[in-house]
Amino acid sequence: MQPQPVQTRTRAAGPGSPAAAPQRVGASATFSELLARVKAEGLMDLDQGYYVRRLILNTGLIVAGLAAFFLIGDSWWQLVVALWMGLCGGQSAFMWHEAGHKAMFHNKKVSSAVGYFHANLVNGVSYGWWVNHHNRHHSNPNHLDMDPDIGRRTAIFDLKQYRTRTGVQRFIVRYQSVLFFVLLVLESFKMNRTAFQSIAQGKTKRPVLETVLLVARAVFYLVAVFTVLSPVLAVAFILVQYAVLGVYFGMIFAPNHKGMEVRDGEAETLDWLARQVLTSRNIRPSVLIDFLYGGLNYQIEHHLFPAMPQNHLGRARVLTREYCAERGMPYHEVGFWASYREVASFLHEVSAPVRSGEADAALRQAA
Repeated sequence: MQPQPVQTRTRAAGPGSPAAAPQRVGASATFSELLARVKAEGLMDLDQGYYVRRLILNTGLIVAGLAAFFLIGDSWWQLVVALWMGLCGGQSAFMWHEAGHKAMFHNKKVSSAVGYFHANLVNGVSYGWWVNHHNRHHSNPNHLDMDPDIGRRTAIFDLKQYRTRTGVQRFIVRYQSVLFFVLLVLESFKMNRTAFQSIAQGKTKRPVLETVLLVARAVFYLVAVFTVLSPVLAVAFILVQYAVLGVYFGMIFAPNHKGMEVRDGEAETLDWLARQVLTSRNIRPSVLIDFLYGGLNYQIEHHLFPAMPQNHLGRARVLTREYCAERGMPYHEVGFWASYREVASFLHEVSAPVRSGEADAALRQAA
């Protein structure tokens, strides 16, 4: 069978988003030309001092949370600590993210140590699984068959995905514009479960190391929680911390690509520049947004230059916007709330045939 060309589908129109229409890609735009401008300003050079400061800050936040936990003792004020530790876990995730992209240090062993520490030991996530999963996402963002971030969601991003949904999943799809966000409370639990599954299935390079770190984390966490707190409060603490971390994870990744162009087909027809820019959405930066998103609000620049240090992305944004404007390449950036409105509007529109009862007929016609 001959490979079929990749089909590119525009994001859905909705509040805060432009009307759905074919996007014009500048034929003369080339990634090499933009990369040359970025390199000329040294933006691809590692900034190890910056990451040392970030690691110190993150460690301080976690230590402060642990100190508060042991000092407060068996009190319902611990739920505030649980919220704090959930947010600390999200900040810690930026460290394993940067280590996985080799954006932190020249020494690979140091970078790996940072990755395993912050993923496995702090968050209970398999660093080896995540690196493989995330690299495949970067290569084919928003591709229905090749992007694992799309494939592992219950929500659908194209009606053809509805064929594989059954039972409760179909109910979730029906109301996915709301339930997608509600179910983020389970995201951290799911990633912990996936960590053990990936090791058991032989999908990690260092299964012994990862298992030791995951088990050590689980033992310390559970012993500490159930020793310091009463059983009911201990369960409440765990639920709050995991829910906060899951929502934080979800609020970071949801606006990056959801609702942007979805691609399908066996052959790749878009070059690197178009593939990354057309499928990514930026959130307008500020000091607070940059901190909360760990630089991932510059999603377009991060996808174009995944090994670029976090603190260089702001300047890269200026250069990328200028270059896209020169070459007629669409560049999508919105504010904080508008980004989530676009995601919700897209999910609502995709699932509309399900709510109207026309999904099965539409799928039969498409087949």
